[in-house]
Amino acid sequence: MASGSPLIAASALVRQDDAARQAQGPVSGRHAVPRKRRSGPKDWGWQLRHAIDTAEGLDRELSLSPEELAGARRAEEAGLPIRVTPYYLGLSDRTDPRCPIRLQCVPRAEESVEVPGDLADPLGEEAHEVAPNLVQRYPDRALLLATDRCAVYCRFCTRSRMVGDGGGVVSLERLGPAFAYLAAHPEVRDVILSGGDPLTMSTDRLVRVVARLREVPSVETIRLATRTPVTLPQRITGELVRALKPHHPLWVMTHFNHPRELSPEAERACKRLVDSGFPVMNQTVLLRGVNDEAATLEALFRGLVRWRVRPYYLLQADPVRGTGHLRTAVGRGIAIMEQLQGRLSGIALPKLIVDTPRGMGKVPIGPDYVVSRQPGVTRLRTHRGVEVDYVDPPHGS
Repeated sequence: MASGSPLIAASALVRQDDAARQAQGPVSGRHAVPRKRRSGPKDWGWQLRHAIDTAEGLDRELSLSPEELAGARRAEEAGLPIRVTPYYLGLSDRTDPRCPIRLQCVPRAEESVEVPGDLADPLGEEAHEVAPNLVQRYPDRALLLATDRCAVYCRFCTRSRMVGDGGGVVSLERLGPAFAYLAAHPEVRDVILSGGDPLTMSTDRLVRVVARLREVPSVETIRLATRTPVTLPQRITGELVRALKPHHPLWVMTHFNHPRELSPEAERACKRLVDSGFPVMNQTVLLRGVNDEAATLEALFRGLVRWRVRPYYLLQADPVRGTGHLRTAVGRGIAIMEQLQGRLSGIALPKLIVDTPRGMGKVPIGPDYVVSRQPGVTRLRTHRGVEVDYVDPPHGS
């Protein structure tokens, strides 16, 4: 992990202090001293205020390679901005430019290269916008974009065309047409609150948006799409979960990509959510050089299940302009899933998904285990490589 930087060192000292306190066990009774809340690395606001957002800042914290330095300078001038919390940068290797954390958050010169298939808006969200900040690509669900800010600007971001563009949090007044659309379309039962990352908003503003969605009778489920358990776990406070609990059912859709992200802070954040009644689902993006090995994903998925976080999707990376160096071939994901089948239980095995370009919808893909079909008999190949016949019942349809 990175060290030597005052910001990163501060976060590391907090982790050590927490570990020592856990080892000592809880203090109770007359010797217990109430803790005063103070601003520092444990505070999510401190982490955001001290986020690294310049090439110079990154070069001060890490030993940047020429490709990283060129990419960071380009990102400052145009393209997806730089933003990394001290906490998340502290998970990285200070000297290795191929570190899986650095590949996700440090710009590279390759971002200037476009390859065939690249798109600025790969999921066709602008074409499927039914009201300002509201996207509907499926009959029963919609996506509400409440902010353009994130704790960390991931270099493979699907919405790199818009995140960090200066708009900030969208006011309730500006979201009014989106709420009106939802009220007029009761077929929409599920709303994904996203951005940006909605959990970078203040608790008050976030709760007001959630409460406004709850006023729409036909909205049954609200999903909070957030990477803060990964990049800013300090955000998952008791205050936050207490403020959101009255608006259940709320699901948290988070985004761990590598076992290195399974820190004690992230574990506490996920435990707090699950213990407070928030189902937590994880969507992993398959990224070249980050997690495109079966052993890496097996370790990640096992770790998440231990925390009661359900691996939900393994997503083929969207063809975002300038991300060709981070994407894998579709066949790579299929091969990995074949290796994981039988090695992981069903609760730890996500669906492999391609979110098709231009917003045509998600398609589940995977290895083909059907060897042949004859009338009444299907021959299947198991994860052991054994072929087995399944015989239909006499009157099966």
